[in-house]
Amino acid sequence: MSKLETAVERMKNTPGLGRDVTLLVSLLAAGVIVTTYIFGQYHVIKPWDDKFEFAAEFDEAPAIQLASRQEVRIAGVSVGRITDGEPTDGGNAKLTLTIDEGHEVYKNASLVLRSKTPLNVMYIMLDPGDPSAGALPEGGVIPVTQTERVLQPYELLDELDDRARAALTDLVTQADVALASAPTDLAPGLKATDKAATSFQDVVDALQARRGNLRHLITSVSQIATAAGKDDERLDELVNALSDTLEVVSNREAELSTSLAKLPGVTTTLRNAMGDAKTLTDELSPVLRKLHDSASELPGTISDLAGTVSSAKDLVAKARPVIREALPVIADLRPLTGDLRSAVTDLAPVAANLPQATKRLVPWLDDLGGFVYNTSSSFSLGDVNGGLGRANLVVKLTDPLGGLS
Repeated sequence: MSKLETAVERMKNTPGLGRDVTLLVSLLAAGVIVTTYIFGQYHVIKPWDDKFEFAAEFDEAPAIQLASRQEVRIAGVSVGRITDGEPTDGGNAKLTLTIDEGHEVYKNASLVLRSKTPLNVMYIMLDPGDPSAGALPEGGVIPVTQTERVLQPYELLDELDDRARAALTDLVTQADVALASAPTDLAPGLKATDKAATSFQDVVDALQARRGNLRHLITSVSQIATAAGKDDERLDELVNALSDTLEVVSNREAELSTSLAKLPGVTTTLRNAMGDAKTLTDELSPVLRKLHDSASELPGTISDLAGTVSSAKDLVAKARPVIREALPVIADLRPLTGDLRSAVTDLAPVAANLPQATKRLVPWLDDLGGFVYNTSSSFSLGDVNGGLGRANLVVKLTDPLGGLS
């Protein structure tokens, strides 16, 4: 009889032994199943699996737990695990990554150490890089310059001094007190904030326009600078000309100082001249105002003048035959004109005395007019009734004979 048959016979003959063996085998089977499931959930890398292994250096690797075999993702898809980690001689953290076969990693790959939850459940986001950089060999190392990590809250707090930390603590405490009544008070406050944000729209638009203007200005300045940089020869000539100008100004410093010393006097003279010009302007203003008012009547005057010119044209047209007939008479008067010119020359001395004689005669003209009128009446041989004979009797009381002698 074999040992197996003997063992089976013994379990049959021993009370309770078969039951115990069955229970033990069931427990072993359940343990194997559970262990297999657990290891399957942990994505245990089996020695016979086809994997690609490489390393990456980070300045720090906070919350990395090798026992958790944290994920490596490409575009959000899990493709591997963090399998090992150690510090380097330079003080960095070197993490060993194992990813599934078929995912190429190149020398310019970049990695970011991130957290999935606020409890720092970490994973690595892998950007495989560009094929033009060449493939990363098995066991290759990505340098620290191509890796990043998420900042930890304690790192931010470490940058604060004692007063800032105390203020932050007070802020958290007051925020807790303020948010205690959030269900009743927060909604109206958010509505008021929304209204305030809406009222700021014009300001934001103005700032956006200002940003666009600044961008345009910077672009224009950049273009000018680029153009100036390309035209080195003309820029060099400009700098040399500026240097020569400054040198000439330096040599003429004394003359320039003298001219500047005279400048206040020139300014005073210019101020006086401007004052005189203002006075003249004040005097001209009424004249110009009247001229402006007269300008409104100018079109009517021009129209009247146009009518006068038209009438003159008719007069000239009618006078043309008269002038044509008068031309022979004028030609006959030409010799007389020569004699008249000599006579006028002889009369010039006499004419020079005429203003003085006229000045003396003018006061006597009224008396002379009365004399002529009375004389004409006295010696006239007629009146309104016809002609008659008249005598003029003169009696002189101072003459004994009565003026009859």
